[in-house]
Amino acid sequence: MTDLRLTPLAASLPSTVPFVGPEAQERARGAAFDARLGANESVFGPSPAAVAAMAQAGQWMYGDPENHDLRQALATHHGIAPEHIMVGEGIDGLLGYLARLFVGPGDHVVTSLGAYPTFNYHVAGYGGTIHTVPYVDDHEDPASLFAKAAEVGAKLVYLANPDNPMGTVHDGATLLRAMAHLPEGTVLILDEAYVECAPAGTAPDIAPTDPRVVRMRTFSKAYGMAGARVGYAIGAAPLIDAFNKVRNHFGMNRSAQAGALAALQDQDYLRSVVAQIGAARETIARIATENGLTPLPSATNFVAIDCGRDGAFAKAVLDGLIARGIFVRMPFAAPQNRCIRVSCGTQADLAAFATALPPALAEAQGG
Repeated sequence: MTDLRLTPLAASLPSTVPFVGPEAQERARGAAFDARLGANESVFGPSPAAVAAMAQAGQWMYGDPENHDLRQALATHHGIAPEHIMVGEGIDGLLGYLARLFVGPGDHVVTSLGAYPTFNYHVAGYGGTIHTVPYVDDHEDPASLFAKAAEVGAKLVYLANPDNPMGTVHDGATLLRAMAHLPEGTVLILDEAYVECAPAGTAPDIAPTDPRVVRMRTFSKAYGMAGARVGYAIGAAPLIDAFNKVRNHFGMNRSAQAGALAALQDQDYLRSVVAQIGAARETIARIATENGLTPLPSATNFVAIDCGRDGAFAKAVLDGLIARGIFVRMPFAAPQNRCIRVSCGTQADLAAFATALPPALAEAQGG
């Protein structure tokens, strides 16, 4: 059979993955990495209580398709009603469901040039038209995003706070003021994947009943459960209920549900991880400074490091690190691509990074 009979839209799309995983890079280089500092995972791992709960979850059973216990616990944690929460397969999965709900051929969405590419991937998969605005001083700019949304009649606008890939942050009050200019009929996707790592006051005080915004949270970052794929959305009840029209009701495996519930209940462990993240950020910044580079202030579990030149030079530095067994990533759009992005790691991870960076820099400068 030579004709797969794909839809015209599917046939027009490239076969692609938004990120090349470290495993693929290890296969290509024929060796494992000494330090995995590129995917913003938490090398500090999940709560021991979460690990135990996952081991005891009873994998012969399907997960609860309503995610009842986890939704109830999240509602209690946030002081809201469960009908304002939807659990899904990480923020990536929830973004896919949102695109399916809102985006059809010719519909418009707005994001920042160089922001999280998986959102763009989902929008393209449903035929939407993506409009981008530039970063301002390495920050996603709410004013530019909302003005562009008004200009094009966007259904959705995406904003991450704290930002990936730059690690920068707006305080909640700034976002609330900016939302006065969010166009009527446009839904703001507020991606707060890194909010547990950020200063107090980062999350804006938005009522869950506000129909203008859907907030995204995850257990992949500070909670240390990236492999389990657990995310959740907070929003107005009609929007949350709409997920039930399109979601994979058995998408959440039983182990992930149990682990996330146990992790949520162990806030002492979360606080200890956040402290380790803060110390690791300081170490990464010190290593960068000692090598004549400029670390950007970060409110996440990674640090963007300005290599001082253009994207080609930063890519050469990155390649030098990869060749020396250090997995890192970098922003893909100028001018942010003058940076490399280094995830927080253990002392051993960061010592390996500190050893590899000087020769990688020298090699890039020589080239």
